[in-house]
Parts: sequence; C-alpha cells; structure tokens
Amino acid sequence: MASDKITLKPGHFSDYSISMHLLIKILDQLAQPLNWVAGLLLLGLLRGRTRPAAGQVFAGAALALLLGIGVQALPDIGLHWLESRYAEIPPHADLHGYHGVVVLGGGMEPAYIAAAHTQPVLNDAGERMSAAVALWREQPALQLLFTGGEGQNFAQGPSEAARARIFFDSQGVPAAALRYEDQSRNTYENARFSAQLSGVDKQQPWLLLTSAWHMPRAMAIFQHAGWNVAAYPVDFRTGLATHWHEYSIRIGAEHWYLLLHELLGILSYRLSGRL
Repeated sequence: MASDKITLKPGHFSDYSISMHLLIKILDQLAQPLNWVAGLLLLGLLRGRTRPAAGQVFAGAALALLLGIGVQALPDIGLHWLESRYAEIPPHADLHGYHGVVVLGGGMEPAYIAAAHTQPVLNDAGERMSAAVALWREQPALQLLFTGGEGQNFAQGPSEAARARIFFDSQGVPAAALRYEDQSRNTYENARFSAQLSGVDKQQPWLLLTSAWHMPRAMAIFQHAGWNVAAYPVDFRTGLATHWHEYSIRIGAEHWYLLLHELLGILSYRLSGRL
C-alpha cells in the first residue's frame, strides 16, 4: 500500500487542538526541573536586593534542589511504574494476528539538526525507529504507519515523517510497507490524524509502538479515539530498581523531565475530558 498523507482543510486545527498544543508546550517547561532551579535563583537575586536573608534562603533552596535532582532512584520509581504498565513483548513473538504497527514520532532529532546532515539523525528515543524496522523484518506482512509532523515551536525544514522516510529507506524498508502522517504535533493529533488517512481502518488490530514511559498516555489517547491497539513498548529507561548510589544531575534531570512530562500530560488530558 502506497504511503500518503492527509490533506488539511480550513479549520482542520480546531480551537481545542491549538489550545491543547499550547498547553502541552507550557507543561513541557514546567516539567523541566532545572527551570525550577533557575526560578529559585532568580527569586533569590530579586529578594536579595532588599532582604539578603530571604535571598540566601532561595539560593540555598536552589542548591538543595539541584543536588537532589541527581539522585536517579527518585524519578526512576515513577518512571518504572509508567514503564511497567504494559508488558514487554519478547523477540520473535507471534504477531501474525495484527494488521500493522502505528509508530509514534519522537525518535528523531529536530528538523534544524536534520537539515544540516544527509544521514538520518536519531535521538535517545531512536528505538522507536529501529524497533519498527526489526518488526517489519521479522514479519514483513505488517503495515507500518509512521505518525509525526513537527512538535517544535517555529520549526523550519522537513516534517518528522519526511525525515523518517529517509531513515526507513536507508534500512531497506520498501515504500509499499509504509504509510506516513505528517501533520500531527502531539499524541492526541497522532491518533486523530492517522485515522483520517485514506484506507486506514482503526478497527483493525494494530500494535502501538512508542517509548515504554510514554505508553500509558499513548494507549489511553488512542483507545479513547477508537483505535483497536495493543501496546508494543520500547525505549526502556529503568530496570527493576535503581541503586541509591547512582548519581548524575544530567540523567536525573532527564528522568525527572520524562516522569513529570507524562504525569502532567495525563492530568491535562483528563481535565480536558479527552481521557
């Protein structure tokens, strides 16, 4: 089946869709713990002009928060809970009953990076891409449906779907095995716009392939949109337990971000009545 894309009509991006996209961007900033550190430091500077003692309190709180972020075991408790909500599918599992695989975007670097290179550029969620190729090679009858436009603000350059096409071509996956949706900016739009592709039947049994920590929210959104999907989680970030001596501010900040981003995303969708 040939790859294609939906054609947007006037008003395609509803007021809800636009407001949800803006809300997601705001929550994305709130989910970054280093922004909290910066905020406390800013408060310390502002308050320190008139009340030095208060400024020192804020500065001390910023330092304590920064050091606490590096304790990886803390965010990993929540991340492991998210990742364990759906069972991992073992290699060589029998998937012959499925029509295809919906591959969520998010595994490739932004367009401004990709535009400077001729090779496909994957990010740290690149298993979303490599696992899709492995699935197709194992069971070539599966239809791959990649969904992803560009979630970056003020993005310029090819959509993620266009960049994904280059990756799949480089891996030898034939065009007939792939469909592309290139307008979505978030998971809600992934589910909605993919269902609008001509010839796509969301009532057929599909595998939903995305990062394990993102799977609970993705499954809820796709099922709410009427998709008949089963989880195929990849890109795990935690094991059974993280030792308390594992310490890295960089990794801790990343894991806190993933955890808070998902929890805030789930909360926002539920408050909006979309879950």
